[in-house]
Amino acid sequence: MRFPLTTSICVALSLSATAQQLTPLKSPPKGIPIPSPDREELAAGAAQLQSEIESLAKPGALPTHLQERLVDVEVFSKAVSWAVSLDEFYDLKQVASARQILLEGRNRLEALRSGATPWTTATGPVVRGYRSKIDGSVQPYGVFVPEDRPASGGRMDVWLHGRSDKLTELAFVSERLRSKGMFTPPKTVVLHPYGRFCNAYKFAGETDVLEATEDAIRQYQISRDHVALRGFSMGGAGSWHLGAHHAGSWAVIAPGAGFAETAQYAKVFAAGKEPPPWWEQMLWSLYDVPGYAANLTNRPVIAYSGEIDPQKQAADMVIASVAKLGVQIPHLIGPKTGHSYHRDTLPELNRLVDEAAEKGRPQAPERVRLATFTLRYPKLDWVEVTGLEAHWKPSSVDATYQGSGKFAITTSGVTSLSLTPPTAWRPHGTQNFVLDGDSLSVPASEGALHFRKIQGHWTPTGAAGDGLPALRKRHGLQGPIDDAFMDTFVFVTPTGRSSHPAFDSWVHGELATAIEKWRVNFRGEPRVIEDRAVTPELMQSAHLVLWGDATSNRVIAQLLPQLPIQWDQSSLTVGKTRYNSANHAPILIYPNPQSPGRYIVLNSSYTFRQGSFYTNALQTPKLPDWAVVNLQTPPDTWWPGQIQDAGFFDEFWQFPKP
Repeated sequence: MRFPLTTSICVALSLSATAQQLTPLKSPPKGIPIPSPDREELAAGAAQLQSEIESLAKPGALPTHLQERLVDVEVFSKAVSWAVSLDEFYDLKQVASARQILLEGRNRLEALRSGATPWTTATGPVVRGYRSKIDGSVQPYGVFVPEDRPASGGRMDVWLHGRSDKLTELAFVSERLRSKGMFTPPKTVVLHPYGRFCNAYKFAGETDVLEATEDAIRQYQISRDHVALRGFSMGGAGSWHLGAHHAGSWAVIAPGAGFAETAQYAKVFAAGKEPPPWWEQMLWSLYDVPGYAANLTNRPVIAYSGEIDPQKQAADMVIASVAKLGVQIPHLIGPKTGHSYHRDTLPELNRLVDEAAEKGRPQAPERVRLATFTLRYPKLDWVEVTGLEAHWKPSSVDATYQGSGKFAITTSGVTSLSLTPPTAWRPHGTQNFVLDGDSLSVPASEGALHFRKIQGHWTPTGAAGDGLPALRKRHGLQGPIDDAFMDTFVFVTPTGRSSHPAFDSWVHGELATAIEKWRVNFRGEPRVIEDRAVTPELMQSAHLVLWGDATSNRVIAQLLPQLPIQWDQSSLTVGKTRYNSANHAPILIYPNPQSPGRYIVLNSSYTFRQGSFYTNALQTPKLPDWAVVNLQTPPDTWWPGQIQDAGFFDEFWQFPKP
């Protein structure tokens, strides 16, 4: 017997034509009409619920600990109001579901008024919410809470759902209110992240999983050492990705099906297809799992595939990459099975996951193998990379504790790193390192130890970055453009007009597209303010996405002299190339000169567009650190115009030397 997953449709491209020639896919699709009286009733009910939530959120309306739980109510008003406003009903049965959701929200609101939060101690399927740091939006997640779970310190499994272009908040919340899910291990809380809709848990979807996990750990007092990561189809792709890029967070990783890289899965180089530009291919290394295979050697990984499932390709590819490092990943195969779990294979899968979850994360792993292409993913256990020779090229650390305060470490592509050995290894007065052949002795320390490579040799430093320019790529400040949209950001709109009408029209069109894309595809309302409302405090607390030019946007005018481009009313100079500013626009990401821990972004939202919706594997960064757009070619479903040129800044945020 096989167990299909009804929301696990992960579309693969198998077409010989170029993807650019296909009719764009709308995701989520337009819904069906619902009767006007129902629409009006649901819109009014959601608006009334939201109004009462906002009243109770005012200072003094409720005790602080109760106000914090208003997010658990707001997920219900949002689920209905967004379904109504965005025409996201796909079955008339969802009208009844929406009524039930509003009733649940109202019941919770009345409980809060009386000083109670019964859902926080409820067992069975429960819907919760949190407020995201990215855009301030309320995001839902589901949990299954067993009656026999320990009061604190227990296990949690993170289950990543499969793809469904119709999995709006309404559908997700409705399902999570009634379904316990496929896997419910004894004494285990099971977390179901929403993932901000349908993005294979990348970009804001990745942040959603991490934020939901942190919130659930706090709410249910979960042991961080006993968190398992599981998923199937698109959720399997998410498990491969989050397992490899955040390996230190999990006790065990159990992907089922999915995809693990871009080129082969999406058949990017098939006959008749136009190859993507070089920078897009280079950026595949942000998420492609095989390049991070070494990270998977640090935790138990149990892969599952149906024997005749085309998505078995993901496990085969990753397992082969890990095998080259001398580690074998168990691969359970459902006999004669397509895209589903096989009943006879499930007991063994569950046994292996349960054993690893019960054992938990290693407290003092004597060997850490870390691979990365970017400082977005720099850390695993007690090893952290703090500087690279070059982004988007393979870099690695292999660190071993040999006992008696001795360490042997080899690196590749790394220029600085920090080590935080477990406390149990610090009884000696000094710790001795052989680092790429360099012998170093440093005093034992309660904090991190920092090392930097200078002229080919390693030396200890007092702090990370000692002796380096302040302007350099580091974790959370390394690009590409899409990186700005994984943390707090604000759109800053121009209050003036550009002297070039074509540019002005393009800016306002792209801004409107960006707001709509974020709302529909990442399920939040981006914060939007005018340029004159930007304060020094905002510059410190958020990435600023600046729309316009120095004539139309006063913040751009303020910062432009400190940016690495020259741009006035007649010309735009990027690197060594000069363009006519009447019909060219710059797009870039760069550290904010007035807030070095934050980005500024010029004239861009996240960079994949509607043409990438055929498969989540194509939802990758389309632009690097900077680009020049020729406005004489109008935007389409792939690009914001003709990309005249594009590239990366070096490790010190400069244009690379020829």
